[in-house]
Amino acid sequence: MSTLSGIKSSTILVLAATGKTGRRVTDLLGSAARPASRSSATRFDWSTPDTWEPALAGVTAAYVVPPDNPALLAEFVPLAVKAGVTRLVLLSMRGAPDDDPFEAAIKESGADWTILRPTWFMQNFDEDLFAAPVQHGELALPAGQGIHPFIDVRDIAEVAVAALTQPGHAGQTYDLSGPESLSFPEMLAMIVAATGDPVLYTDVEPEEFTASLRGFGYPDEVADLVTMLLVRIRTGAEAHLSDGVQRVLGRRPRTFADYLGSSSFA
Repeated sequence: MSTLSGIKSSTILVLAATGKTGRRVTDLLGSAARPASRSSATRFDWSTPDTWEPALAGVTAAYVVPPDNPALLAEFVPLAVKAGVTRLVLLSMRGAPDDDPFEAAIKESGADWTILRPTWFMQNFDEDLFAAPVQHGELALPAGQGIHPFIDVRDIAEVAVAALTQPGHAGQTYDLSGPESLSFPEMLAMIVAATGDPVLYTDVEPEEFTASLRGFGYPDEVADLVTMLLVRIRTGAEAHLSDGVQRVLGRRPRTFADYLGSSSFA
């Protein structure tokens, strides 16, 4: 891969390497990646600081999927810089405030940094939050008829690799989205057309949805955050497109139809 020329093997630490973005970043980096997670050969666990330093040994750049607790990231970043990391790429989220503590930890690190602020992931429909409800034929959310430009995580991964391996991305915050804003009923209709299996969309009250997430074992703060983000879609606050993919990769982001063609729905 031309973007990786001159980069030594295992010099780029990829956290959450078994996750949706992390495993794709790992695949794109190839031998330049040091994939790390609780189940990887290089073990990394945010709740076990003893795993941090061994994972950082000899790396010069890191793709950071942050923990739930910003204090842990604030502890990790100085350790990474001390170990020789000179470039940090953080997976943040659309709408993160300018004083976001996760982003602040990266920006104040002293290393070259890049922030990625993506929209909701298309892959949530077959790999994560929406997968089981879709499989069982009903998706109940507090999003109403609101529209949102979901992004294919493959685009996030390609942007991350560019920021990790190419010049010109230091100090940049990239807002990333797909090329079209769609409602949940529209996206489910496309899934139904691809699979032939009916899926009902039900609009529910935010309180009911939050309670359901807690019932599935989500921590209160996560349940509240997910609900808040879906309500933002409902109100139209998340309908706008972002141009980060075009700016970094020089091409249009993948569409929802592109995602479906490469997913388990195909």
